[in-house]
Amino acid sequence: MGYNFISCDRDQQFLMPPSLNEWLPKDHLARFVVEMVDMLDLSAFYARRREDGWGRAAYDPKMMVVLLIYAYATGTRSARKIEARLIEDVAFRFIAANETPDHATVARFAKNHEAELADLFDQVLRLAAEIGLVKVGLVALDSTRIKADASPGANHSMDWIRQEVDKIIKEARAIDEEEDRRARSSGDGIPQDLVEPDSRLARLRAAKARLDDDAARRQAAYEAKLAAREAHKTRTGKGMTGRKPKPPDERLRDTERSKKSNTTDPDSRIMSSANGGYLQGFTGQALATEDQIIIACGVTNESTDFKQLKPMVEQAAGNLRSVGVSETIAIVAADAGYLSDDNLALEEELEVELVIATKSRKQAGTHGARPRGRIPHGLSRTQLMERKLQTKRGEFLYRKRAASIEPVFGQQRQRGMGSFRRRGLKACECEWRFEHAVHNLLKIRTSGRWTAAWETRTRRDSSRGRAMAGYSADPALTELFLRQPLTWSFRSGTRTSRCPPQTWRFPRCVQAGIT
Repeated sequence: MGYNFISCDRDQQFLMPPSLNEWLPKDHLARFVVEMVDMLDLSAFYARRREDGWGRAAYDPKMMVVLLIYAYATGTRSARKIEARLIEDVAFRFIAANETPDHATVARFAKNHEAELADLFDQVLRLAAEIGLVKVGLVALDSTRIKADASPGANHSMDWIRQEVDKIIKEARAIDEEEDRRARSSGDGIPQDLVEPDSRLARLRAAKARLDDDAARRQAAYEAKLAAREAHKTRTGKGMTGRKPKPPDERLRDTERSKKSNTTDPDSRIMSSANGGYLQGFTGQALATEDQIIIACGVTNESTDFKQLKPMVEQAAGNLRSVGVSETIAIVAADAGYLSDDNLALEEELEVELVIATKSRKQAGTHGARPRGRIPHGLSRTQLMERKLQTKRGEFLYRKRAASIEPVFGQQRQRGMGSFRRRGLKACECEWRFEHAVHNLLKIRTSGRWTAAWETRTRRDSSRGRAMAGYSADPALTELFLRQPLTWSFRSGTRTSRCPPQTWRFPRCVQAGIT
């Protein structure tokens, strides 16, 4: 008597052609991403393509957008890993309909459409607003350090960069003179290897320009401080308290970091990290609601946060108006990195209430007795904020900050958003906005306020099956009738999927339907 095992015959052929719809569960994330992208306006992606059908067939931009969103949602950011997943992973094969764009195609699409991918943030925010996820009674502002695609070892001083620039220029002149001499003697043209200029010289010049700009900025700040001290002395007759500022060339604090620039990514900076060390990177800013929906985001190369409060709140207000949210921001909670007298004076201008941790108290309500009685006269803005944080209301509001924004950064790092894959401040900001578009899509999925297309189809199929009882003798006709274009509906409304003009030529990418 033999063993009783389930057969494992890899040479067994399918009796019927396999269907992509049978590869994944009905509630799989890949199906959700496909249905959500059908609701987005992708006309900007198609604007780069010819509508007459001429030229070599390209991969459908809609499929490429779905591919990138799903890859970022599952922590696969490398183009080479995406290429491997398109062969090994069933969900990736479902999205691409068994097409296999290589890593160069994926990377080129992300680079050429960085602005269009970043603009998806506004469309996804609008979808979140339509189902009631955008509630801005209290929002939380915070920042995180993101590594740049550059090594700290590529930071060099002004003297080193100047010597390298002079060296490259001298070598280029020597080569030009040698080739000119050969050309005069042989009559040949310019050598092929000198047609393309070296990009290293351009990066070095950009780094040198950055150092020059920083030096000019430090000199201007020094002169402004001297002018302010002189104006205070003229107005009050007394000198301003505090240490007199030193000239930029005499300052010893952060001397090495201020005199160096990165030749790989001149926009990146050396910044302190949360673990007490340093990294070469940028600062990512984000403003989140209590439901962890991001309503504003941005990237800077400044190591401090207090200058970002006003721009982020203004961006959030503009985004809310653009997506049709009538509710305005009431309270903004932030940590001590955003505390300054100038920021505390912005409440009337921004029309919001600020709850910002003070320098002496990283968390509100953990030390000291609660204040009683009337507010004393003569308190500074920082002292008034300290008093607010000691109250029950201030402690309650500030505690909401950590639960609103900090989990967002943790979830993003779990998805691999610990470093940027692009170089340059503009490219990194586009990647940051696209990352938050993906984040908001995932929040829509887990909110429970959406109805998947397959659920709508299940209900529709049951009713149509009863209505077509007289045509049940013709299975092909029944199947064709049931596979009409679907709609993707929210509980608050229904939208119809957008399809590109049929004249565009793309490889076949069909996740479902009859071809």
